[in-house]
Amino acid sequence: MRTSTRTLLATALVLGVAAGPALAPAFATPTALSTPTAAASAARSTSPDLSAVIAGLPRADATAALVRVGGTEGSWQGSSGVHELATGAPADPAARFRAGSVTKVFTAATVLQLAAERRIDLDRTARSYLPELIPGRYATVTVRQLLNHTHGIPAPELAVGDTVEEWYAHRFDVHSPEVMVRSATAKPREFRPGAKQHYLNIGYTIAGLIVERVTGDSYEHQVERRILRPLGLRDTYLPGAAAEIAGPYNHGYQTMRLDDGTTGLRDVSVWRATDGWAAGDLVSTTADLERFTRALFAGRVVRGPLLEEMFTLPKVADLKSGDPAAYSAGLSMKRLGGREVWGKTGGRWGYNAAVASTRDGARTLVYSVNSTDAKGQDMNPTALNLMVAAYGLPD
Repeated sequence: MRTSTRTLLATALVLGVAAGPALAPAFATPTALSTPTAAASAARSTSPDLSAVIAGLPRADATAALVRVGGTEGSWQGSSGVHELATGAPADPAARFRAGSVTKVFTAATVLQLAAERRIDLDRTARSYLPELIPGRYATVTVRQLLNHTHGIPAPELAVGDTVEEWYAHRFDVHSPEVMVRSATAKPREFRPGAKQHYLNIGYTIAGLIVERVTGDSYEHQVERRILRPLGLRDTYLPGAAAEIAGPYNHGYQTMRLDDGTTGLRDVSVWRATDGWAAGDLVSTTADLERFTRALFAGRVVRGPLLEEMFTLPKVADLKSGDPAAYSAGLSMKRLGGREVWGKTGGRWGYNAAVASTRDGARTLVYSVNSTDAKGQDMNPTALNLMVAAYGLPD
């Protein structure tokens, strides 16, 4: 696939990678897919085979990939690549990984559960919950606008740098959510709240603090109590200030300038994710995320009318592209292979992840790609081709 074509596809497909600076084999035995619908057959006829997409890892863009496809149309599981470059051992298909902005789906679901309990009002202002943090210039921003990225609050200044090398040097820094909110809200607003959409992490940082304010509990414990334990997601957790992934994980690598001045791959598996917090620090597995996705789309995580908040796009334009808004509360939507596909991608250094599903749950996709360009401007080629293979080309 030519670079220009891949860039266009990536723009069409991306389902919300964590905001950050733009920078430069053993296979599981697949389970045969059941007889597909006509729409699914048409989509797959124009897209590569899933096993072919991850064949041959490691390669320049990725060192490993873990994939699960499920739903009523059938299931498939596959893994490829290496656990660690130094040893060449096969990638562990049950390994944990950094899920990045997939965290936002869990945060949105927690807020919506609290809304169902009438402990959070989506139309109430963020300032009414956090008066000491949200200044007057953002007095009208509502909780709903935090979740669907129409709040107009800019990103905070993290005093880290713009290059991956600068971020790597600060990989053990601890970022306080309160400090990040103060930094962001000290700036002029990007637009009148509710007028446009701009995908950023800061709205979810504020949402996490609101969860803590109304419950008198930590954000992490609320997610665990409301989602992780009820669904039996035993390999999913929020790491706080811990830098190393607990339990088995496939190492993540990032292309960057090395100590000798050359450009190559550096192991970036050990890295604090406090800059992401409620917007992007989740650690999980493909099995856990598949279980979560199926439960979410079946209405077993957020129930009743509030679930529709996750499938409702605001009727505004994107701040940068001018295109119609693509982000709801926690999710994003693209039309692929003739169908609406809702989901969320995430990126942390060395790792890309995604959850996706058709609205009816007929086809779900979960992947973890140990990508060497996880914060690049374009979608990782392996991740991009997995999305196309599962659902088809953009309409």
